[in-house]
Amino acid sequence: MEITKLTALELGKKIKAGEITVKEAVQAQLDRIKEADGAYNCYVTIMEQEALQRAEEVQKKIDAGEFADSPLAGVPAAIKDNICTKGVLTTCSSKMLGNFKPPYSAEAVEKLEAAGVVIIGKLNMDEFAMGGSTETSFYGPTRNPWNVNTVPGGSSGGSAAAVAAEEAFFALGSDTGGSIRQPASFCGITGIKPTYGMVSRYGLIAFASSLDQIGPMGRDVSDCAAVLEVIAGHDAKDSTSMDAGDYKFTEALVDDVKGMKIGIPDSYLGEGIDEEVKQSILAAAEVLREKGALVEEFHMDMTKYAIPAYYIIASAEASSNLSRYDGIKYGYRTPDFEGLQDVYKKTRSEGFGAEVKRRMMIGAFVLSSGYYDAYYKKALQVKALIKESFDRAFEKYDVILGPTAPTTALEIGANADDPLKRYLGDIYTVSANLAGLPAVSLPCGFDSRKLPIGLQLTGKLFGEKDIIRAAYSFEQTRKYESPIKEKEGK
Repeated sequence: MEITKLTALELGKKIKAGEITVKEAVQAQLDRIKEADGAYNCYVTIMEQEALQRAEEVQKKIDAGEFADSPLAGVPAAIKDNICTKGVLTTCSSKMLGNFKPPYSAEAVEKLEAAGVVIIGKLNMDEFAMGGSTETSFYGPTRNPWNVNTVPGGSSGGSAAAVAAEEAFFALGSDTGGSIRQPASFCGITGIKPTYGMVSRYGLIAFASSLDQIGPMGRDVSDCAAVLEVIAGHDAKDSTSMDAGDYKFTEALVDDVKGMKIGIPDSYLGEGIDEEVKQSILAAAEVLREKGALVEEFHMDMTKYAIPAYYIIASAEASSNLSRYDGIKYGYRTPDFEGLQDVYKKTRSEGFGAEVKRRMMIGAFVLSSGYYDAYYKKALQVKALIKESFDRAFEKYDVILGPTAPTTALEIGANADDPLKRYLGDIYTVSANLAGLPAVSLPCGFDSRKLPIGLQLTGKLFGEKDIIRAAYSFEQTRKYESPIKEKEGK
């Protein structure tokens, strides 16, 4: 039995049963990372000594009868590098934070550790989460385990690739406009973007504060539901955190969609989508229909404005949030300067990459006095209209179904000179962030290049159980496929 091929919940059961020790699980994961990560570049930091020491501590507690209610106790996991880990390098894959070790851990990380999870490392990402391909990282691009010449998606590309490449049993990612779901789609795994406010953002380094959300990425829906159950909950340290009341997401792992109403926006299957992706999504809809769900297309017009509204709002908030990186308080400082203004200018010029600079410039422009009303204010009005259109749709439907991305994984370097084309890759994902809704991406097929296709299910506010139930029911009709083939002789 290869330990790294198990799901997180399967491993947790074997650890509880005494079939595998925590140290064996951690060592197997570390060995796999050493063997494979040269090809994929998923990790920025590997916490080998800390993880092995933590494994012994967790094992003692399990042997003493602690963690009886935690199905993930002893399971190694990895964290996207924009989520703070106390005393461990947290860089946002940027030169700007290349030496930053936070004095505290994110609330989501603390909750995982309280459940007995062993944090094994920090994962590569697009710089400051700005990008959809993990090519903007200061540490070089991550590669897709299905085809190393293609991108894993982004910005949580390191998280998705690590789970697919068996370098992590599960991972935490962050999602501002699709950054959990799109890489999950490209890498053939499952990822959940929770309702805004469901998971504390305390310790998540901000990109766009009104849109960012931490969520789980795993090999199947069950793993993601179990992780979400651990990290969700109200947190007084986050003013946008909300009390949903019910966090028992694993109760929704039921193979039954009889009577569930599922809507497909007609615009999701129109212009711009690859034909193979479209056919795979329609086939997935048919599977749910055959299982007893009521599935139909409907018209939802406002989503066509989602991309411009998203990029205006996200860039404006990024421009504001990233103003703190000035070479004075922490992070990178230029070694050669004359006076305060020079420190600011040179530090930011040298510390940020091209994509981050582009978005900060857009943000500064749309917030400037002459253009605020024409762009930023209008984008906020469009955001409200998009939320209203979803509210109307959810008066009739329990879940909205569509593709996660219009294409499968792109070649590394594709659209490098055309940011607008890159931004359009988020066309199906940004609406859930603008409206604060939960959404899940899970595999639903492959294209002719043998690259995974992702199915996206979006739910109403705090409707995580609906999307988990629908996703789990669909998942029962197809076996998880790994890009990592069995080793010879095993």
